[in-house]
Amino acid sequence: MNSTTPSRLSRLISFLSEKWNYCSEGVWQDTRHRWSVNLIKTLNLSVRSFMDRDLQSQAAAMTFQTVLAIVPALAMLFAIGRGFGMQEILQSQLFTYFPAQREALDTAFQFVDSYLKNTSGGIFVGIGIAFLLYTLISLLDSVEGAFNKIWGIKRGRSFFRKITDYTAILLILPILLLCSSGITILMSTTLESALPSRLAPAAAWLVEIAGIVVLWIFYTGVYMLVPNTHVKFRNALVAGILAGTAFAILQWIFVSGQLYVTKYNAIYGSVAFLPLLLIWLQFVWLITLAGGVLCYASQSIYEFSFSADIAHIALDYRRKIIISVYKIIIDNFIAQRQPIDEVSIAYKYGIPISLVTRAVNELADCRLVNRVIIAGDQRRQSSGLAPALDPTEISLGLVIRRLRRNGTTNFIPDFDQKFATLVAEIDSVETMTYEAADKILLKDIPSLAAE
Repeated sequence: MNSTTPSRLSRLISFLSEKWNYCSEGVWQDTRHRWSVNLIKTLNLSVRSFMDRDLQSQAAAMTFQTVLAIVPALAMLFAIGRGFGMQEILQSQLFTYFPAQREALDTAFQFVDSYLKNTSGGIFVGIGIAFLLYTLISLLDSVEGAFNKIWGIKRGRSFFRKITDYTAILLILPILLLCSSGITILMSTTLESALPSRLAPAAAWLVEIAGIVVLWIFYTGVYMLVPNTHVKFRNALVAGILAGTAFAILQWIFVSGQLYVTKYNAIYGSVAFLPLLLIWLQFVWLITLAGGVLCYASQSIYEFSFSADIAHIALDYRRKIIISVYKIIIDNFIAQRQPIDEVSIAYKYGIPISLVTRAVNELADCRLVNRVIIAGDQRRQSSGLAPALDPTEISLGLVIRRLRRNGTTNFIPDFDQKFATLVAEIDSVETMTYEAADKILLKDIPSLAAE
C-alpha cells in the first residue's frame, strides 16, 4: 500500500506536468484543426496577450478618463432624452442601478442641469459644446488606441475619420440606449398586462434576458467596429457574448453591493459611492479589454503556431518553405482555380501564417508573385496570389537565384578584393547549383500531398 502511493503520486505529477507543458508551449506545435486544440490556443494567447500588453494599467487610465467624461456624457444623454421626453425614465433607470446612492445621483443631476444651462446660452455655448465633444472624443480615441494595441495595429484612424466616426457614435449611441430603455419598459408593461399574475416571474425573466441580449449586441459591435482592422463577425460575437454576460454579472454584484452599503454602512454609504464607482469602472474596462483580447486571440491563433521555432528558423529550411509556398501558388494558377491567399495556404497545408506571409512578401520583393483582385469581389477588394511570370517557364534555379540575390549586396568596401578566392569558389558552386536547377521546372514537380 505504501509502495503504490508514491508511484501513483509521481504518475499524477508527471501527467499534470505533461499537460501543463502541452497547454503552455506544446500546443503551438499541434497543427490539428480540432475545437479543443483551438480552444487551448485561444486561452493561451489570451492570457499571454493580456499580460504582455499591460491592460490593467490601460484600464486604470481609461477609468480616469471616464470619470472626467461622466458629466459631459450624462449631459449629452439627458439633452437627447429631453428631446424624446424620456429624462424621467433615464433618472429612474439610474436610481435602479444605484439604489443606495440617491443623494449622490441627485447631486450629479444638478451638475448636469447646470452644465446644460451654461452650454445652452450666452457666449460660452460654443466653448461648452467644444469641451463636451473634446472630452468624449478623447475617451473614444483612448478606447480605439487600446483595441489597436491589442491587435498590434500601429496606425489608427485618420483625423478626419475620427471626427466623423466618433461624432456619429456620440449621436447614435445615446439614441440606441434610449430606445433600448424604452423597449425594455414597454416589454415589461406589455407582458405584465397581457400575462396572468402567476406568469409575472417569467415575464420579468424575459425582460432580463432581453437586456443581456442587448449587451451582447453592443459588445459585438464594439469589437467589430472599434479596432482599425477587419474583425470577423464570428469571433466578435463569441467575445461579445462572454463580455456582455460578464458585464451583467458584474452589474448584479455591484447592485447587490449597493444594497449592502445601504443596509450595513448607512453612515458612509454616500461617501463610498466614488470609490465604488471607480472600482466598478475599472472592472468594466477590464471586462471590455479582456473581451477584445479574446476576440483577437480567437482570430489570430494560427499566426502563433511554432512561434518559438520560427524565431530560430534555419536559412535552408526557410528557403524550402518559401519555394513550397510558390509551388502552391503556381499549381493553383495552372489548375485555373480562384487565386489563393495566405490564410488559405496556411490552413490547407498546416504552415504557420506568419511564415506564409513572410514567404509571400519575399516572393513579391523578388518579382515572382503578384497580388490580384479576385474577380466578382471588387467591392471588398479581396486579393489573391498569382505568379508574376509564365508558370510554364519558372525553374527551380530561377527561384533560388532570385531568393539568394534578394536584398542589399556589395555595400562593404573592397570586400570582394579581400576575399576574392573564397568569393570565386562560392560563385562557382552556386553556378553549378543554378545550372542543375535550371533544368527543373516547378510545374513538372509532382503536386503537393494536400491537393
